Amino acid sequence: MNFGINYKLIAAWLMGALLTACSYQAPEGIAVVDGFDANRYTGTWYEIARLDNRFEQGLEKVSATYSLNGEGGLDVLNKGWATASGEWKKAEGHAYFVGSPDKGSLKVSFFGPFYGGYHIIALDKQNYRYVMLTGSDKSYFWILSRSKTLPKEILDSLLAQAQQQGFATDKLIFVKQD
Repeated sequence: MNFGINYKLIAAWLMGALLTACSYQAPEGIAVVDGFDANRYTGTWYEIARLDNRFEQGLEKVSATYSLNGEGGLDVLNKGWATASGEWKKAEGHAYFVGSPDKGSLKVSFFGPFYGGYHIIALDKQNYRYVMLTGSDKSYFWILSRSKTLPKEILDSLLAQAQQQGFATDKLIFVKQD
């Protein structure tokens, strides 16, 4: 008896789900920070630099605001000024720890059940003033700060670390915040 079940469709969906489930790991060879404190991470961060990506193209004045949610993770509000349309673009998402909550490795979703990696690879652990992030591969990269600018010596140090880890620092976009 055939109930109209499309086994190829089910197999494709399961394979896609498995691939999606694995896609939030840190890039090979990249270590995430230990001793992460989600409470101290909450609040607004300003984007200092990023590698170009389709969901931020044409955006300036980009910020990310994090708050604790009741599910053991973080709620995320990303906001940026679209220069072409002259309006604010916003994206709301949720992030959950991949493993221990004291490790800077999370999975984040802005689109339903689809998650991507969010990995903290450098952090000012003393004051939580700056952070360096990557996605699940090295084509995603950000430097964020609690202020709209970073002192040159800190930025230079972060850029040197990123270059040493194999990120395309020559292709970075430095975000206009004013």
